[in-house]
Amino acid sequence: MSCIFCQIVNKKIFADIVYEDDNVLAFKDIEPQAPVHLLVIPKQHIESLDDMINIKNSIISDIFNVIYKLAKDYNLGSGFRVITNYGKDAGQTVNHLHFHLLGKKLFDNKF
Repeated sequence: MSCIFCQIVNKKIFADIVYEDDNVLAFKDIEPQAPVHLLVIPKQHIESLDDMINIKNSIISDIFNVIYKLAKDYNLGSGFRVITNYGKDAGQTVNHLHFHLLGKKLFDNKF
């Protein structure tokens, strides 16, 4: 499989994994944009939000439960950002649904 995130899930490519369960994997971003920059992904290959219609609904709640747990583990109580990019025009570079958890940085309100 050519999906880099699937290769990480299958331990074919190294990643600094910070969380793993049956459905969700989280690892440190290799080009961090904040002192805490984690990627949280479903272990099942889901290309984008378009594909969520055919996936069991609990995967999104599983992902956000992990994001909340990691935010607590990394002491991000003063604020953090969760981002997903949808499509090439929005900057999605890996076609596997993923969420960026960023923290320990003062963010501006510009998008």
